[in-house]
Amino acid sequence: MKRGEKGKASLLWELFWSFCKISPITFGGGYAMIPAIEKEIVEQRQWMDADEISGALSIAGSAPGGIGVNAATLIGYRLAGIKGAIAAVMGISLPTFVIMLILTIGYSAVQDSKKVAAAFEGIHAAVVAFIAVAGWRMWRSAVHDKTTLLIILGALAALMFSGVHPAILLLIGTLVGVIAFKWKEKLGAVVAADAKKQEIPTPAPAAGQYIWGDGI
Repeated sequence: MKRGEKGKASLLWELFWSFCKISPITFGGGYAMIPAIEKEIVEQRQWMDADEISGALSIAGSAPGGIGVNAATLIGYRLAGIKGAIAAVMGISLPTFVIMLILTIGYSAVQDSKKVAAAFEGIHAAVVAFIAVAGWRMWRSAVHDKTTLLIILGALAALMFSGVHPAILLLIGTLVGVIAFKWKEKLGAVVAADAKKQEIPTPAPAAGQYIWGDGI
């Protein structure tokens, strides 16, 4: 096997194993996975920075399907193409499938247990904390200026007090964002995200670090 092929195989295994570790510890669905995904991909593996993972999670949350699987697909594809996406999705799906199979078989025997009920109460409470942390991190990365703040508040109000379908809100938010960007560009204003990139120099990647968008 050539050296390049070994590097590809190693990256595919790392993608599989990274998401395989994330999946069993994130009770409560996809949004509870967000803090674990950020920690693994940004802090431990250093495959992406905070802004890049925020963009990936925003796309994953907007697309149809579960955000956890969507995020795994997007991250895996960005790092290693189709094979990377397959490896990441298998990693995030396989442990959950096995755990759910075991729980389904054994749940009927313990569903009336008070200890089991108490354990689920604790899990539910912890899940709320996971989702709250994920929401706060996405808020910090999404609110760049007054325009994005108004979009968020408008979408929140529409979700709470109207019957507008979320897909329509996503479309409206996208259109408003594009129009606002073009308007600021026309006026010569610098978008906040671009200003941050200009102010903060991008550090040189460490040896062996994979960069968002690099081909494998």
